[in-house]
Amino acid sequence: METQFLFIDEAGTPDIFGRDGEPNVQTGLTSRYFMLGKLEVEDPPDLAHKLNALRTELLVNPYFAGVESFKPERKKTALYFHAKDDLPEVRLNVFNLLRSEGERLRFHAVVCDKAVIVKDVLRRNAARDGYRYQENDLYDRLMQGLFKGFHTLADHYNVCIARRGSRDRTVAFRTAIENADKDFERSFGFRRGTSQDWTIRVSSPEQDVCLQAADYFLWALQRFYEPRTNTQTGEIIREDRYLKSVWPQVGEIHDLHHSTGHGTLFNHNHPLTIATRFPEPKGKTKKP
Repeated sequence: METQFLFIDEAGTPDIFGRDGEPNVQTGLTSRYFMLGKLEVEDPPDLAHKLNALRTELLVNPYFAGVESFKPERKKTALYFHAKDDLPEVRLNVFNLLRSEGERLRFHAVVCDKAVIVKDVLRRNAARDGYRYQENDLYDRLMQGLFKGFHTLADHYNVCIARRGSRDRTVAFRTAIENADKDFERSFGFRRGTSQDWTIRVSSPEQDVCLQAADYFLWALQRFYEPRTNTQTGEIIREDRYLKSVWPQVGEIHDLHHSTGHGTLFNHNHPLTIATRFPEPKGKTKKP
């Protein structure tokens, strides 16, 4: 019996309103995009061993002696890899390791534009009294979208989901995946199995090391979508080098709000690049 091992994490935040109740997406106080990623790992114990070995090697490297993120009390790189907190030199080592895994890793993601979500929520608020936006609803919607595609099939699915918040949402995750399986059946005419064929657990990057790998893939995708501004020129800069480095291991990115209808599927036939996702407006030439 073939078992597929899947590791789920998120990037960005699902919040769209500030404490004052006003939309905060355009203020720069929160992420513009929210995304959920799924990393298929062929041999989780082997990948976990390699990541732990790399971290141990870096911890004893005198080059990193005294670095804040390497101090155990900071609970950062000393305990586990986290792309947002890791030094650039550390990221380079981790990305090199992940690329060396080749086809043993396969990444899929669903991305939503929260500016579009805000418009939809405001429209619902105006049309229906009592409607209230729930962040978990958006998370579960992306979870369902992540599993309804025709990706790798197996006899059993072992799903590890990164913990979010203090509430146990395992039942909600299972419901979202079951709904995705129904969507899959309507689209392709058969089911991938029964609920007994899905093992779902909620964990953390410290406990399940492969979640650290999922975090790195998501961070690369997030750096592509979330721009930064050059403080001197005011130019909007999008970094695509991280995504390019792992693109051969990407199966599919479903951008829910790019184009019309059901969004856009980016894959090897239709790569996700700055030109395909954020093209220059017609008539505008890029500064040399």
